[in-house]
Amino acid sequence: MNSDPDCIFCKIVKGDIPSEKLLEDSASLAFMDIGPVAPGHALLIPRNHFSTVDEMDPETAGQVLANLPRLVSAIKGATECEGVNVLQNNGSVAGQLVGHVHFHIIPRNTRDRFEFNWPADKYQEGQIGLLAGKIRGLL
Repeated sequence: MNSDPDCIFCKIVKGDIPSEKLLEDSASLAFMDIGPVAPGHALLIPRNHFSTVDEMDPETAGQVLANLPRLVSAIKGATECEGVNVLQNNGSVAGQLVGHVHFHIIPRNTRDRFEFNWPADKYQEGQIGLLAGKIRGLL
């Protein structure tokens, strides 16, 4: 198993740091976030250490994310929330605080305290096609 001895999530996977586990299998672990945005806020992580999602191999990513629908459903049922955010940040500039891939499952309700800034913009003429072409070329 790929592990980083300085990573708090790797320490949780190894059992060196206690956590309130929700589910685990050979590829992933889900546990309660100790700094919750809302009651029921949980994290889903790969057992192997990957700093960002683009470092993950497709097989591992698929195994980890296969647990997401069941986990979201259980959190919704337990918290009776109106909705759920599933967030995944890559890199500190994107808000990633722990350098180990993790997916936040955050229960949401009308008038809760969590705010999400989404400053939508528009592409300049022709820019969307050029950028899409570059992305397709790298896939």
